[in-house]
Amino acid sequence: MGKLRSRVLSGCFMLSVLLLAGGCAQKAEITSLPQLADKSFAVPTGTAADTLVLSKFPQAKFQYFNTVLDAALAVKAGKADAVAYDEPILKNIAAKNDGLKVLPEMITVDNYGFAVSPENRALKVAIDAVVKALRQGGGYDEMQARWFPKKGNPAAMPEIPVEGAAGVLKLGTAAVTEPFSFVDGSQQVVGFDIELAKRVAKQQGKTLEVVNMEFGSLIPALISGKVDMIAACITITDERAQKVLFSEPYYTGGIAALVRETKP
Repeated sequence: MGKLRSRVLSGCFMLSVLLLAGGCAQKAEITSLPQLADKSFAVPTGTAADTLVLSKFPQAKFQYFNTVLDAALAVKAGKADAVAYDEPILKNIAAKNDGLKVLPEMITVDNYGFAVSPENRALKVAIDAVVKALRQGGGYDEMQARWFPKKGNPAAMPEIPVEGAAGVLKLGTAAVTEPFSFVDGSQQVVGFDIELAKRVAKQQGKTLEVVNMEFGSLIPALISGKVDMIAACITITDERAQKVLFSEPYYTGGIAALVRETKP
């Protein structure tokens, strides 16, 4: 009887070891980008994230979701290994959801800019001047701290009084790119891009009118003259630059990877 009990206990111990080892292997934490070479990426439908991932990891696999938040929740639930999307937006999601982190190494590096009509170079110069002044005076760092906190939600939109004697400046945006442009609890469109646009409007002596639309409608709306400038975490590309005039880059980001974070 003693020998039988000993064998049963020994068998249970070995089974526990095997299960533990299997669980550890299954939940191994991803700490560097090369670990994702042949893994499963969750990406929002209709974006170029999958194409950009394949340019670096040809063996990668993909799952598609309606929103980047849905993709992030899938990763948190263990249904995919990583989300591939714009780095600042992924950082925003990680700041509000424990158990997720953005890897420091980027899949691609991109610059974001405001865009105006090619005929409106004066507005492009004004945008560049506002960004330069903010960087030199410390205001840019304050904006980053406000809209890109390491933990929690972005801060409230600051009050930026404008006289508006010179008219109205129309900004086209897609308010689904938090923290650059999004709808807050009071149903107002706010964000890093909106604050920057308000500061440009103030410099021009104008009031700012925000026109919220689908991302794909931004450039056509600018070309047709429905808005004066557009901004919504827009990547500066050669293809887009053939149609619009970009400001100097006001933010450097790119496509990053969001993965699960194993807490001690």
